Amino acid sequence: MVKSGNSKILNIDGSVMEGGGQILRTASALSILTKKPVRIFNIRSNRPQSGLRTQHLRGLEGLSNLCNGRLEGAELGSGQVFFYPGKITGEELKIRIETAGSVGLILQSLLIASLKARKRLTVDIEGGATFGKFAPPLQYTQFVLLPLLRKMGYHVEINILKHGFYPVGGSRSKVIIQPCRDLKPINLVRGGVETVDVISTASQHLKKPRVAERQARAVEQALRDRGYACSTKTRYVDSDCPGSGIILLARTKGGGIIASDGLGERGKKAEVVAEEAVIALLKNIDSGAAVDIHMGDQILPYMALCKGESEIVAPDLTMHAQTNMFVISQFLPAEFDTEVQNTGVRIRSMPG
Repeated sequence: MVKSGNSKILNIDGSVMEGGGQILRTASALSILTKKPVRIFNIRSNRPQSGLRTQHLRGLEGLSNLCNGRLEGAELGSGQVFFYPGKITGEELKIRIETAGSVGLILQSLLIASLKARKRLTVDIEGGATFGKFAPPLQYTQFVLLPLLRKMGYHVEINILKHGFYPVGGSRSKVIIQPCRDLKPINLVRGGVETVDVISTASQHLKKPRVAERQARAVEQALRDRGYACSTKTRYVDSDCPGSGIILLARTKGGGIIASDGLGERGKKAEVVAEEAVIALLKNIDSGAAVDIHMGDQILPYMALCKGESEIVAPDLTMHAQTNMFVISQFLPAEFDTEVQNTGVRIRSMPG
C-alpha cells in the first residue's frame, strides 16, 4: 500500500495473470465492500485495445454513484484509475451504456459491491447487450448465478425489459437487489446431469427464417444423440438490430447448474450457433464437474465472503479463476485451496 493524503491506497496491477477487465471489476467491487481505496494501473494491458473501454467506464461510474465514491483518471482509454469508495445510501441507481457492452459483466461487479447495502436497491440499466460478444449473456447471470446466490442467502431479481444484441446493444433491464446480512457457505461438488433446459432467443427480424426454432431443434437433436432430454423455450423479441442467442442449462444431481451459450452473428447459421453451445456444454458435463467453467471464477468472491468454508468442483482452474483468487487475496483474508481430481478441480475457500 501507499499513502495519498490521509488515505491508504491498495495498488492492483491490471496486467497480472489474465490481465483483462475482470481485475478491474473485482477490485472496484471489493473496494466498496472493504472500504479500501484502490489504484488500478496497467488496465487491460493484455488486450488488443488496452485501457478503459465504454463498458468498463460506465461500470466504474455506476459503482462510484452507488457508493457516493470518487473516481480519478476514469476516461476512455485510460490505463490507470484511482477509486475512493464511500457509503451506499441510495435506493435507486441508473446506468446507461451507449455501446453493445455486456450488461452481465457490469452486473458482475455491481452485485458484489451491493451485497451489504442497507436497503433494497433498484438498478435501471439502459443500453448495452444482453447477448454480447466475448461475454456470457445476461441470461447466464439470471438463470445460473442468481439461483446459486439464493442458496447462499443473497436475493437478486433481473427483469429484462428489452433485449440487446451485438453489435448495437440497446437493451433495458431492471435489477432488484435485496440486502444480505451474511452469506451462507455453498457446497457444489457432485456432477451428473438430470435435465437440460434450452432457451433460444432471436429478434423479430429473424422470425421469418425461424432462427429461434432452428437453434433449439439443432440443440435438441445433438443432446438427444447423447441421451439427454430437453425442455425447450423459443421466443422472438423486439430489439434495435437483428440478433440471436441460445443458452443451455444442465441441472446436476448435486444442485448445481452447468451452462453454455451460443451467439448469433451476421452470416453465421443458426445450426452453427447451436453446435457451439452444445460442444461447450458437453465439455463441461464430461469433465464430471458440478459447475461450469465460467461459474468456476464468478462464484469465488462470494465464497471468500462467507463466514464458513465453501467448496465447488469446476472443470478446470482457468486463468480467470486464478486471477480472481489473486485480486480477492489483496482485499480479504480468505484463502483458496485447490486440488486437481479426475472429475475436475476442487476449489475450497477458507475464511481468514
